[in-house]
Parts: sequence; C-alpha cells; structure tokens
Amino acid sequence: MSIVLKVQGMSCGHCVSTITAAVSPLAGVSGVEVDLAAGQVTVDGTPDSAAVTAVIEDAGYDVSPAVSA
Repeated sequence: MSIVLKVQGMSCGHCVSTITAAVSPLAGVSGVEVDLAAGQVTVDGTPDSAAVTAVIEDAGYDVSPAVSA
C-alpha cells in the first residue's frame, strides 16, 4: 500500500532530504519517494497517514489530503 500526498513548497534537493528524513523513521514506512516536478510525496508501507502529514507539515510544507494508491 502507498500513500500519495500533494506537497506544496518543495523546490530543491534539500526539500527532498528534509521530507525523506522526517518520514522515513515513522512506523510502517518502507520507502519514501519525493517527486519535486509533480509536487508529490509517495510513502510506501502501512504508515498512519495523519502522522505522515503531521511530520511533513512540521517540516514547513503544505500538505493536501492523502490519497491511497
């Protein structure tokens, strides 16, 4: 299962690193893929979508509701 989030405010490699570092340690996360061009973050595994959204927002980004993929 994957969670796909629309994330606004990402613009560079530092954004990718920040989001990956924030999301990776969460329970149930098996992988994180950040697509700058699409403004999307895909989180693989069985994470809690609210927790994923919270850590990305805490890192300073705007997140729209998750869509299960």
